[in-house]
Amino acid sequence: MRAIIQRVSRARVLADHQQIGSINKGLVVLLGVAKGDADEDLEYIVRKTDGLRIFEDDQGKMNLTLAEAGGAILVVSQFTLLGDARKGRRPEFTSAASPEIGNEFYERYIEKLRLLGHTVATGKFGAMMELEIVNDGPVTILLDSKKLF
Repeated sequence: MRAIIQRVSRARVLADHQQIGSINKGLVVLLGVAKGDADEDLEYIVRKTDGLRIFEDDQGKMNLTLAEAGGAILVVSQFTLLGDARKGRRPEFTSAASPEIGNEFYERYIEKLRLLGHTVATGKFGAMMELEIVNDGPVTILLDSKKLF
């Protein structure tokens, strides 16, 4: 499983030119599910998302989690995070999970974050979407459950 996590001052996602999710201060999570991902991969990404200390405290240091700073999460599925562009010019996506498995893990990720008490807005799995992000910092964190980076 892979995630790109961005600290934002606001963000919204549109499908068919209609807003389907938005947040103010918080995190945007672009989530990609790989073939072979298992419960431990999901738990790793959930734990990291919940526990990342990337919000500033009173001294301006990144010491606070999302819950401590107050804010919400916007989760958008993005299978292209599993794209491999090492050969040629067209990425191949053979390591991405099937849409059925990808959607299952996407929904479970969202549910687990909500169970932790987070307010979660979402995109629409499998849809063409437009994402508007105002990155705060900018702060962008890359996560890979296999710890490839």
